[in-house]
Amino acid sequence: MSFISYEASQKILERLDVGTVRTEKVFLSDALGRVLAEDIIADANAPKHPTSAMDGYAFRHRDLESGCLEIRGDNPAGSDNTLCVSAGTCIKTFTGSVMPEGSDTLIPVENVTVRGNTIIINEQVRLGEHVRPVGESYQAGEVLIRRGTPLGFAEIGVLAGLNRVMLLVAQKPRVAIVATGSELLDLGETAHTASQIRSSNNYTIEALVRTAGAQAVQLGTISDDKNSITQGFENALATADIVISTGGVSVGDYDFVKDIVPCLGAEVVVKGVKIKPGQHIMIAQQGNKFIVALPGFAYSSTVTCMLYAIPLIKRFLGLPSHLNRVEATLKKPFQKRSKKSEFTACNLSFEAGRYWVDFDDKKIGSSAILTNMLHHAALMISTEEEGDLEAGMNVHVIVPDRL
Repeated sequence: MSFISYEASQKILERLDVGTVRTEKVFLSDALGRVLAEDIIADANAPKHPTSAMDGYAFRHRDLESGCLEIRGDNPAGSDNTLCVSAGTCIKTFTGSVMPEGSDTLIPVENVTVRGNTIIINEQVRLGEHVRPVGESYQAGEVLIRRGTPLGFAEIGVLAGLNRVMLLVAQKPRVAIVATGSELLDLGETAHTASQIRSSNNYTIEALVRTAGAQAVQLGTISDDKNSITQGFENALATADIVISTGGVSVGDYDFVKDIVPCLGAEVVVKGVKIKPGQHIMIAQQGNKFIVALPGFAYSSTVTCMLYAIPLIKRFLGLPSHLNRVEATLKKPFQKRSKKSEFTACNLSFEAGRYWVDFDDKKIGSSAILTNMLHHAALMISTEEEGDLEAGMNVHVIVPDRL
């Protein structure tokens, strides 16, 4: 299978059939960050009755001309007070209280002087001022939160106001993560040779997967042995919707993953993409399960996970699969290093009403430099067709913080 363009690989990814979104019910207290699987429709007006927006005195607006009003009593929030406002009278009413019958306006406490059982009006107000009308927040039948919305603090608050104890949400896809390579040391293991390195890919991938809303299943490291890798992939496929591996997809003598995946009965749909970093990426499908085999270098595996695994996870959650991009302007010239689509770590800033890109403190080297992604770095995209870019040119940038 020959190398294909980045754009062609993304079209293949979009066409993959992930099935219908699976759902489950969760308690509101556990719903933060979950993706809503139902429309939330208001079953009543809020507020149901005209309500005081602040502390003050409820009265009839046409009585303002008298300049003073008799206080008939108090109306605390939450009370079932049945006092009524009549001509020349007012009732002290507190924030959140239902407006007393007969009243149409509220004058704040700051606008009056209290003398005994009377208020003197020092500053007038307009008709209906400081009164929350029926349905100010929302009206019965209004769709407040649509299916497919990731639930944040505002959604949680509104749902609490609706007394929604349980919510229907998209099930989190299970994503098994495995790093292959005989040179890899898992956390806590001791090195015995100078060639051994600490495995970080599987933990970086786990963090990305969880950020995207999936359930991560950490399988650790597997040495470059065909039987071990085969067994590891079989176990992963038995319990996960998506298997993400790192390493073993290049052309080396010990890169076994690229050969083992087809032997598992999986159909390879992408094998080799003209991108930098990560050109040897492979994607395969086995029934309703997927394998995303990523390169072994830390920066390569991180970038390709964003480009291919994250959109697949979004599809499982019923979300749009595209990654969030912004348009930005280059502060300095950019020298392209290949004839592929490149994804270059950059600094993204917002100044004078627009986004800007620079590469200060970003190291140029191999695809192993994961530290280039520190400090809220972004990924600048340069296409196959583009060459060197001049300062002042506009570019597209993927923002990892908004995956």
